[in-house]
Order: sequence, then C-alpha cells, then structure tokens
Amino acid sequence: MKCESVRGLVWGVVLLAVGPRIAAAQETTDVPAMPEVNVVGLPEFDTGDTAWMLTSSALVLMMTAPGLALFYGGLVRKKNILGVMMQCVFLMGLMSAVWALWGYSLAFGGESPYIGNLDHICLDGVIPYWDADNGGPVIPASGTIPASVFMVFQGMFFIITPALIAGAFAERMKFSTMCVFMILWGTFVYCPIAHWVWGEGGWLLVGRFAALDFAGGTVVHISSGVSALVCALLIGKRVGFGQEPMPPHNLTYTCIGAALLWVGWFGFNAGSALSANASAANAFVATHLAAATGVLGWSAAEWLKNGKPSILGACSGGVAGLVCITPAAGAVTPMAGMILGLAGGVGCYLACTKVKNTFGYDDSLDAFGVHGVGGTIGAVLTGVFATRAITYSIDDQGVASATSGLLEGNFSQLVNQVVGVAASAALAVVGTFIILKILDVTMGLRVTEDEEIRGLDLSQHGEEGYIFL
Repeated sequence: MKCESVRGLVWGVVLLAVGPRIAAAQETTDVPAMPEVNVVGLPEFDTGDTAWMLTSSALVLMMTAPGLALFYGGLVRKKNILGVMMQCVFLMGLMSAVWALWGYSLAFGGESPYIGNLDHICLDGVIPYWDADNGGPVIPASGTIPASVFMVFQGMFFIITPALIAGAFAERMKFSTMCVFMILWGTFVYCPIAHWVWGEGGWLLVGRFAALDFAGGTVVHISSGVSALVCALLIGKRVGFGQEPMPPHNLTYTCIGAALLWVGWFGFNAGSALSANASAANAFVATHLAAATGVLGWSAAEWLKNGKPSILGACSGGVAGLVCITPAAGAVTPMAGMILGLAGGVGCYLACTKVKNTFGYDDSLDAFGVHGVGGTIGAVLTGVFATRAITYSIDDQGVASATSGLLEGNFSQLVNQVVGVAASAALAVVGTFIILKILDVTMGLRVTEDEEIRGLDLSQHGEEGYIFL
C-alpha cells in the first residue's frame, strides 16, 4: 500500500509540472489544412449494382478453382490430378496478369469493329488516378459501377476460358508449352472475339450482323470448345488411348466441381447484366432451369442407351445446360431456357458419345463435346427464342429498343447468330492451329512417352496427389 501511495504522489507531481506545457503546445500547434479536392471525378455509383458485380466476379473466379479444378481433376487418372489443378490455379495468376497488362485494352479499348487498341494498357484510364489540372482524384465509371469492377468481372472470363481448353489435352501437354500457348491464345483469339461481341463498335455487337451473346456463348464456349478440338487433333491421342481403360479416378471430386460450377454460373450469367436489375433476375432463373433440364436430358438419354443413369452423366448434363443458356440468358424467358437446357443435355451427350466414338479423336475431358457443341446449340437457339419481352430496354437518351427471334418473326436474327458462330469458330480454328504449329517447332507440345506414363504430377511438378502408406 505504501508503494502505491508513493507512486501516485510521483505521478501527481509530474502532471502538475508538465501538464500546462502540453496543453499550451496543443493550442499553438498549427494543423495543416486539407487541400481542396475537386470532386467532379467522383461519380456516385449505384451501391447495389457495385455489390452485385463484386459478388458476381468472385463467383466466376470460383468456377475456375475450385469448380473446374475439381470437375476436371476427378475425370483424369490419379497420376494427373495435380497437373490439372495446377493448370487451373496457375492460369488464375497468369491470365489475370495478362488481362491487366494488355488483354483488357485489346478486348475493350477503342471503337474499331475488329480489335481493341492500347488505350488501357496497364489499366490506364480504368483504375483511379489523380487529375493534377483539377486537383482531385478521378474514378473512371462504366455505367453505374466503377470501371475497375467491370474490368475485373470480364477478367474472370479471361481466366476460365483458356482453362476450359485444357480439358482437351489433359494428361499429355507440356506445362511450359501450355503457359505460352495460353498467353498467345488469349491475346490473339480471345481478345479479338470479345471485342467483336462486347467491345464498343464491335461488328458482332452493332451493324448488319449484330448477334446476341449475353454472357459468352461465342466469346467463351465456342472459342474454347473449337480450339479444344484443334488441340486434341494436333497434339494427338494419349498413350494407350483405345487400348486400355482410362476411367475417371474420382467422381466425387467431379460431382463437387459440377455443383460449384452451377452456383458460380449465376455470377457468370446473371452478372452479365452488369446491374442488379430485372435482366439479372431473368438470367438467374433461366440459368437455373436450363441446368436442371440439362441434367434431365443427358440422364434420360444415358438411361435409355445404357439402362441406367450415372452421376457423371448428370453432372455433364448440368454443365451442358449451363453452357447452352449462356448466350441466351438475357434474351429468352426461363421457360424457353428449359428447352435450351434440354437440347444442350441431349445434344452434348450425343457429341460426347456417338460423334466422338465415330471419329475417334481424344478430347480427354470432352471440352469440345460440351462447350463447343453446347455453345453452338445455345447461340443458334438464341436466334429462335429471343423475345422482345426480355430484350426490351431504354438507353440513357430515352430511346427504346428490343430484339426478337425467329418465333416472333425475325428470321434475320437467326442468320446473325449463325454468322457469329461461324466467325468465332473460324478465328478459333485458324488462330489455335497457327499458335500450336509454332510452339510445336519451337518448344514441343507433348511430354515424352515415359513422362506421360509416369504421370504429369511427377514429371511436370515433382509432386503426387495421393501418397498411400
């Protein structure tokens, strides 16, 4: 008690001695005034739209990993699961960097009908910057959301699209070659097609052959699916293909991956409305119902053919339905979406079984059969079922517009859809062929036969997915 009394007496003396000086210093210290900031460059963004687009961006990223990583990973043999997962995870990093440095600019810069310019290199004019002339910050806008949010949302598409192609050459392509291929493919195939369909002034967005592609039927699925087929043909079949069984090693992973893809697709499609509005709501509902009928269509076809349905078929059918509704989600009713999903499920089943077996190509994980064929079915049927009730909109100047399809008497829209499919497929075929031929000469496309037999997990990454003690 005595010690505490002494300590309190000491602190009291100190405060009496220095307290007044501290108070005086606080009174006389000059506090620098905040500079006047010009807030002209700070638009009031719609918080609901911004929140929805940030959420959608996260959902689409989830589609690559863990979604696609698990879906594809379960389909390969166990000696290659890490190779597939590494491709998905590494592409999340690689393609994000390419998108920020030059990809976004080539896809969305300028007003050329065919390719973007370099206005947004290194995200110039996209991310916030300081305007020295006006003495304040500027936050670029894209509609009701910051331009950086639109950029990152589109960047998630740029990540998953090349990852889809990896399903065609799974278990046999060199990882180093894969990395260079994806950079070149993203730059010279994906970016031009994205600009055609979504870029300002793109020739498939406006003009004579304006096609409807709400969320990426041509940009994502046809481009990746057709490119996947070219890869499968040029790289060649896996060692032992057709002579030895190559069943999926873990359908549990595939089922989980398919479920994650289904959930993530709500961001993929409904997010493409770029706003939390009625169009997003319609896309959300249509997407879900198309996936549902995709499951039913593939499972029914398989049930009739084999006498029993499988979880692999149900999962593949769900993805096929999702692929098919992607271009149409902002143009058709949910009931029409059910028809598209059913067509996608049955059509992709036939492509992955009868067509693939007839021609004997080794599309390892059916990237072409699901994405190439499903995307084509969806893009064409968009020109049939598009309705003014869904596409009706009023622009900032108060001008109303709407696009209809064949069922509402607009045959020309069906023609536009076919032109869009053909143009996207043509660039994908030619671009992929040229890139692969160059890489085959300079780097080589395939691992050695011994490395393929050992598995890509060990030969390419020095790791094993499973260690049994």
